[in-house]
Amino acid sequence: MLKSNKKTGLVFFPAFDWAIDPTHPEREERLLYTQDQVSEEGVFDIKGIKEYKPDLVTAHEIRRTHFCVPDEATITTKSHLISAGGATAIARAVMEKKIDNGFALVRPPGHHAMRISHGGRGFCHINMEAVMVEMIRQEYGVRRVAIVDTDCHHGDGTNDIYWHDPDTLFISLHQDGRTLYPGSGFTGELGGPNAKGTNLNIPLPPTTATEGYLYIIRNTVLPALEEFKPEIIVNSAGQDNHYTDPLTNMKFSAQGYAELTTLLKPDIAVLEGGYSIEGALPYVNLGIILALAGMDYSRVVEPDYDEERLKQSAHVTDSIKKISDVINGYWHRRYEMREKAGRHGEIQERHREIFYDTDNIFERQKEKVRVCRDCAGAIEIDSKASPGLHIMAIHIPINACNACRETGYEMFDRAQKKKYDKIFLQDRPKDSYIIK
Repeated sequence: MLKSNKKTGLVFFPAFDWAIDPTHPEREERLLYTQDQVSEEGVFDIKGIKEYKPDLVTAHEIRRTHFCVPDEATITTKSHLISAGGATAIARAVMEKKIDNGFALVRPPGHHAMRISHGGRGFCHINMEAVMVEMIRQEYGVRRVAIVDTDCHHGDGTNDIYWHDPDTLFISLHQDGRTLYPGSGFTGELGGPNAKGTNLNIPLPPTTATEGYLYIIRNTVLPALEEFKPEIIVNSAGQDNHYTDPLTNMKFSAQGYAELTTLLKPDIAVLEGGYSIEGALPYVNLGIILALAGMDYSRVVEPDYDEERLKQSAHVTDSIKKISDVINGYWHRRYEMREKAGRHGEIQERHREIFYDTDNIFERQKEKVRVCRDCAGAIEIDSKASPGLHIMAIHIPINACNACRETGYEMFDRAQKKKYDKIFLQDRPKDSYIIK
């Protein structure tokens, strides 16, 4: 009997009852082919690889991360709760040392869902990784977390949720936003005044190949992780940068994904995008599983793989090296940038317009954050959706200092004197959630 070198847990949840429409790229067949491949290859017969069943996350667990408008039940289905529950099931097994690492192969995906969610964006309603991370923090006392998003689309939802959090290192590798949805994730997007430099966005040029991805991992991602010293590493393991994906323009391969996983050593991987249902997903997922388990993946090769056709141009290689140098420079200057970003105790604003392409909702946000050198800062967000509600959302971070706790409640009191459809208070130190 084969035996893995690491104890690896897997969760499969294809979500048979959820699809945008029967022919949409984001449908249950994304995981059915992988399930067939894993069964045919006898992966579950390998000693040390164990399948777990997903949990069902509660509204309370979602409320640690999101403000769902008007409420959780309206914007989610049971499939969303089970998808997030697949991630939390694997996380609990890792945290309780039943396994060394795990992979949640679940759908619907989540990395485009922001702190406030009025509906669906980029096929995402709630953020599976963020719900999982906040469960880990609440139940297991973990503080420093790294999330590395290797989906081809910018993880703008996760980027938003951890924009102000210096204890979360968020790194997104994605196709340049000038050429792909959601049109964001540029090198200067570095985080808010309390977390400048712990949001690292790495836009890669179209036709980046395995060589380019691995260069960024070795020369930018791994050095930042080594210095940040996270207690846990999460990989948002999107697979739509594969050379056969119908929605993107990259040249990544199954072997590249497996090597990336070997280098990154994630404690938990969560599936995000990937829409080449037959040509990529069965091979990529198998390669990732074997890499997590510390096993040989050298024979996991796509039937149409052609090394010559997938070579990276010299122009693309030069661009990637320049991007790497820019990001490394920002990382090394992060503390200096935070000092210059604002004075301790002042309130800063940012204004945003957000389009929910899945549900055709337009949102305007005015966000205020307290600049703080001691925590992630209290936040208030005035959010108006069309169609939808006008709400005020107040967030007190889990590590809040006394001044930011007081500021959060002052924001909440002021909001009640104004006219909103709903007012939310997310008090993470108390693990409480109030709706007015």
